Amino acid sequence: MSEIWPWLTLFGLGAFHGINPGMGWLFAVALGLQEKSRRAVLAALPPIALGHALSIAAVVGVFWLVRASVPDRALRYGAAAILFGFGLYRLVRSQHPAWVGMRVNFRDLTVWSFLMASAHGAGLMLVPILLHWSHAMAGMEHDGHAGHMPAQVAAGGPLLWVAAVLVHTLGHLLVATGIALLVYEKLGLALLQRAWFNLDLLWVIALMLSGLILLFV
Repeated sequence: MSEIWPWLTLFGLGAFHGINPGMGWLFAVALGLQEKSRRAVLAALPPIALGHALSIAAVVGVFWLVRASVPDRALRYGAAAILFGFGLYRLVRSQHPAWVGMRVNFRDLTVWSFLMASAHGAGLMLVPILLHWSHAMAGMEHDGHAGHMPAQVAAGGPLLWVAAVLVHTLGHLLVATGIALLVYEKLGLALLQRAWFNLDLLWVIALMLSGLILLFV
């Protein structure tokens, strides 16, 4: 069971990102309503998921490179400071990247999604899991064997980090698609006019709590 929870957490974080309208489903619905086409909703979601994945991959890639030269303790404290600091920054300044119009292509949607996910610090939410794996790897290097390592970490390397991005992105895409179709097919424009809801406050709290938790684990 201990080998499953990181993957479930990665998928769950992706699902949480997918629920947030600022992470793409609302834009997809708006495009569908503009075009009066369910296909337009579905066509918007893959580039949105790709942009989200690229933002996550950037954080994972930087972490993978940094862990090779930074001691585990310093990495943990640094990650905690970044998580808490970014959450505090988002609490003070909640602006989102601006967009100029609704006539967008695949590349435009990908770039927009990348900017939105990066502005929200989406990839930072994966840092506690990455640190867990990094700690396990450091223990293997110290002991000279992988006897006490989770199987997925022992067999890891770059593929482990790529798999983390893919699992997270799958959670995001599935949930965002489900919500987008539900809103487009059943709830429609009335919801968009009445209830612009977002999860920014919960998001900020989660970032800051993650930073604090890292100091004590």
